Amino acid sequence: MSDSMDATATAEAIRRGERTAEEVTEEAIARIEARDPHLNAVIHTRFTEARAEIATGLPDGPLRGVPVLVKDLGMEVAGLPAADGSRLFADFVPRRDSELVARYRRAGMVVLGLTNTPEFGLNASTEPALHGPTRNPWDLARSPGGSSGGSAAAVAAGLVPVAHASDGGGSIRIPAAACGLFGLKPSRGRVSPFPRPTTLSGLVSGHHALTRTVRDSALLLDIAAGPRRGDAYAAPAPTAPFADLARQDPGRLRIGVVATLPGGPSVHPDSAKAVRAAADLCADLGHAVTEAAAPFHPQEVAGSSAVLTGGELVTRVDARLAQLGRPLADDDLEPFTRVLYEHYLTASAADVSRALRSVQRIGWEVGAVFEAYDVLLSPTLARPTPQLGVLDTTRPDSIYEHAAVYSAFTSVYNVTGMPAMSVPFGCSGEGLPLGVQFAAELGGEGLLLALAGQLEQAAPWPRTAPEPD
Repeated sequence: MSDSMDATATAEAIRRGERTAEEVTEEAIARIEARDPHLNAVIHTRFTEARAEIATGLPDGPLRGVPVLVKDLGMEVAGLPAADGSRLFADFVPRRDSELVARYRRAGMVVLGLTNTPEFGLNASTEPALHGPTRNPWDLARSPGGSSGGSAAAVAAGLVPVAHASDGGGSIRIPAAACGLFGLKPSRGRVSPFPRPTTLSGLVSGHHALTRTVRDSALLLDIAAGPRRGDAYAAPAPTAPFADLARQDPGRLRIGVVATLPGGPSVHPDSAKAVRAAADLCADLGHAVTEAAAPFHPQEVAGSSAVLTGGELVTRVDARLAQLGRPLADDDLEPFTRVLYEHYLTASAADVSRALRSVQRIGWEVGAVFEAYDVLLSPTLARPTPQLGVLDTTRPDSIYEHAAVYSAFTSVYNVTGMPAMSVPFGCSGEGLPLGVQFAAELGGEGLLLALAGQLEQAAPWPRTAPEPD
């Protein structure tokens, strides 16, 4: 299997008898063993178990024989540690798969291991104390983004064609932009979180994947989408399979360009240039493209989201301590996480209610804009991906100083629950990938995938990062 072949092509080659699942898996294992020591993207493997599963026969699903990695956050693979990037959970080993992982397996996919993530996903870079930093395959001194940085680095480096990812404030789209990949955050409730009961963070966080191609993302969403019985909420059902919607002509769309944010960070010239180029291409493709004012204030979004995710953090940590039967130890949490935990430990029910009310107001304000526009276009990242060490959770002041820069354009679509995607679009002056973000109304993944497919044809991007010197 070529390291630039996507999952769809790989499955087709296996189905035609040109390749076998054994061959594809062994090649992926060889790439992980050869390349990951430079990246630190893969933190746990299950190669022996994967080989045994192939030998006993894989389900005849749409991606039979395709290798996949699962992010170590919010999803569980039976028999592998589910630490969420935290030393507090380092020895927690679940006995069953999450619903999403089970659906991957039923589709015939081969789970090879887990990818690195920051502690509880609370960083736009992947540099946890538990496993150490993951490096960007485009520049090993740079961050791959976060919190799905391990998955992004693995796919961009050609270790596997696709990897699971999750997004609570930009954690699919940020690493997609940093590593030159396609990353779609689905609508709220599109993918079941079972068996991890989420409280408030479930309103802002969702699961999907990082991929090289639009068609892979669409097919994986067809595999993953749909509620499990008893889920608290579910996204509107699509009008057709996402794989079909991704192949459709999107028609003439009304695209609003949100180039700056009120009170937000300054946008780097490279990021601004990418948005202008994407807007020009959309106009050339026949879409109606106009400037639009940002329908939200990033500080209000960040404040509301922080209370919701902070509440989930406290719940998660306290439940683990009760399970262990001991108080919190000094080295259980990273310094930044400890600050957040202690702060939100004192949050009141009124604080939570105010955050929920704020989230609803933001949703209505952003939703009103879609009366005039079908899609909103913005930078994914206000600035290209930083050097490793800039977003350092051992120095909380550094996180507070820099983190908002990398989630300013993304996190609003987490609090509103609307789908948003990062599409690769050119490189910075330093040769680093850039991404542009498109967002649509709740349930609008099909529209976004159709537009992404059109852009992929008009301005194709590299499938993998160049080999390091």
